[in-house]
Amino acid sequence: MKRPITKASLLIVLLIVLTACAVAFAQTHTTVRHYKERIDDQPPEIAQAEDAIQKNDFTTAETLLKKAIDKDSNNYQAWFDLGFVLNRLARTDESIAAYRKSVAAKPEVFESNLNLGLMLVRANNPDAEQFLRAATGLKPTAHIEEGQARAWLALAHLLENRKPEDALQAYRKASELTPKDPEPHLSAGLLHERQKEPSAAEAEYKQVLTLDPRSIDPQTTEAAIGLTNLYMKSGRLGEAEPLLRRLAAERPDDAGVHLQLGRVLAAQGKKDDAITEIQAGLKLAPGDTEAQRDLADLLVTSKKLPDAEKIYRDLITGHPNDAELHQLLGEVLLKERKFPEAQQEFMATLKLKPDLGVTYGSLAVAANENQNYALTIKALEVRAKLLPETPVSYFLRATALDHLRDYKQAAQYYHLFLDAASGKYPDEEWKARHRLVWIESKKR
Repeated sequence: MKRPITKASLLIVLLIVLTACAVAFAQTHTTVRHYKERIDDQPPEIAQAEDAIQKNDFTTAETLLKKAIDKDSNNYQAWFDLGFVLNRLARTDESIAAYRKSVAAKPEVFESNLNLGLMLVRANNPDAEQFLRAATGLKPTAHIEEGQARAWLALAHLLENRKPEDALQAYRKASELTPKDPEPHLSAGLLHERQKEPSAAEAEYKQVLTLDPRSIDPQTTEAAIGLTNLYMKSGRLGEAEPLLRRLAAERPDDAGVHLQLGRVLAAQGKKDDAITEIQAGLKLAPGDTEAQRDLADLLVTSKKLPDAEKIYRDLITGHPNDAELHQLLGEVLLKERKFPEAQQEFMATLKLKPDLGVTYGSLAVAANENQNYALTIKALEVRAKLLPETPVSYFLRATALDHLRDYKQAAQYYHLFLDAASGKYPDEEWKARHRLVWIESKKR
């Protein structure tokens, strides 16, 4: 039960990050004319093209913009508009070329640098950093703080893998410009966590929760899940539980929250509550095999063996070549005293993974209960090559040899058992001494 968030929850993390990146890297159209410039200063085709853009008539807009460029090949507004149009027409290389022309014609325009940088990111072109950095130092035509924050966010996402420290600095810049936006803090928290900087990650996640305490917000949910993972790793389960309980109450249809809460409760020994939460999560995400395994583990420790058996059998149906699942089912069947079935599962385990010493020990126990003493001895012989002998393995071998009437070897292993037991197995020790008296009497 030490697993952190599951695949379902890991998918939530990925979607949050991708959504943030999509917002940062999305392009919007604006008129980038300088405030001193009048519409009359531009060719009429530009105004007509921008009307066509508003109507999503990009083919008409392209024709008009090219006419404007024919009149003035250095018209930065026409090139900017054309770059946007070509992007919407999915002509990436041509869009990049148009934006480059716009920047070359007037380098100090924020929007053209930003959109060129975003297009180059999409094309995986290393020049992207240059233009995104340029955009962060320029003034947007409108919504100044939001625009600059967007540029810093796009730059941060671009730099995360290559220059994580620069990325974190960029996230700080974005958060300073838009202090009520939780996204820079969430992205910074995720990056700090990947950089194995838990204290810094915790601070960023907490900032998200402070800025936007509404648990229905996906960013808030992800920050809370990030925090609980950090709490679990550092053993601060008491801090994780109330946060997850609040989230589970406010997001009853979020499987990831229920599963995370179940794991936290299980780690605190609150088994019944943990079972309830994991079952709630599985109703919402029935295909989560990790959660099914966690639930089965809990059911075993809670002595709800038939329920655990059913889960393991269902899992094996979907994963027939998973040796661990056969082993776990065998152990449950052993506890249920279903010895023939347990023996079958241990044999299936060893067919898939023949070097599991523990499984040979369990197979020996099942075979002994099934009175298959030859198989018991064979399993113990292989186990001894893989694992050290124990008092239990000595006793099993002794009783199997005793049943097979190999009294000489049986006596040898009864003595080895008694030497190793040291009073820890009183019932078995009494039986061993009793059998030794009988065997020794036969020698006289």
